[in-house]
Amino acid sequence: MKSIIPILLLLFLASCSAIRVHYDYDRDTDYSKYTTYNYFSDMDTGLSELDSRRLLRAIDSTMRAKGFLLSEEPEFLINILSSSFQAPRNNSVGVGIGGSGRSVGGGMTIGIPVGATNVEREIQFDFVDSQRDELFWQAITVSSLRENSSPIEREDKIRELVAKTLEKYPPKR
Repeated sequence: MKSIIPILLLLFLASCSAIRVHYDYDRDTDYSKYTTYNYFSDMDTGLSELDSRRLLRAIDSTMRAKGFLLSEEPEFLINILSSSFQAPRNNSVGVGIGGSGRSVGGGMTIGIPVGATNVEREIQFDFVDSQRDELFWQAITVSSLRENSSPIEREDKIRELVAKTLEKYPPKR
């Protein structure tokens, strides 16, 4: 029993920092025709300037590894939007009291929230055909946000987020 507690604790901590990604894409698009990309010129990521640069570097590195080229005349454009929000606490401790007598009974329970408020960041990646101005692929990521992270931790988290986001691009038919 003692050996299972550390394992459960590790699983709980790992689930708290998970990056969740939701995809949507146009099934009729010929993804093989897209080899060059760039970013919308008026893009406002909603991130700090430093985090925006980290994000763009991570995207460029991942796209380059997948064989895509950053170009002044791209076949598709990338737009990035983000927002932060407080996730509802979903962990609490229940405290209950109750009693019974011959013909009298009663009970009461109270849920007490446990843990710190969880702030999460949602980042939306839109891939838009530059000629037709049509969205053909989209990913929305949700991950935990720690404002007091060091620059190295931020860089690592952003790299991990981009890798997980782009692992299913282009989509398999």
